[in-house]
Amino acid sequence: MFDTGRMSDELKALKIDVTRLLSTAGEEMFETSKNRADALADQIKAALTELGETVSEEQEQLHEFIAERPVTSLASAFALGVVVGFMLRRH
Repeated sequence: MFDTGRMSDELKALKIDVTRLLSTAGEEMFETSKNRADALADQIKAALTELGETVSEEQEQLHEFIAERPVTSLASAFALGVVVGFMLRRH
C-alpha cells in the first residue's frame, strides 16, 4: 500500500531542499542586515564629524569671548559655581 522507502527518500530530498532554502535566506538576511548596519554607521560617522566641527567652532568663539573679557568671565564662573554649590548642598 505505502512505499516507505520512496516516502523516506522524498522526505530526505525535501529536507535537503528546505535546508538549502533556509541557508540561502539566512545569507541574504545577513547581507541585508550588514548593509543596513554599514549605512547606519556611515550616517553616525557623518553626524559625529559635523558635531565635532560645530563644537570646535563654539570652542573658538568661547575662547575669544573669555580672552576679550577675562574679569567678566571669571566673575560669571565664580557665580555659577556658587549657585551650583548651593543647589547641591540642598539635596
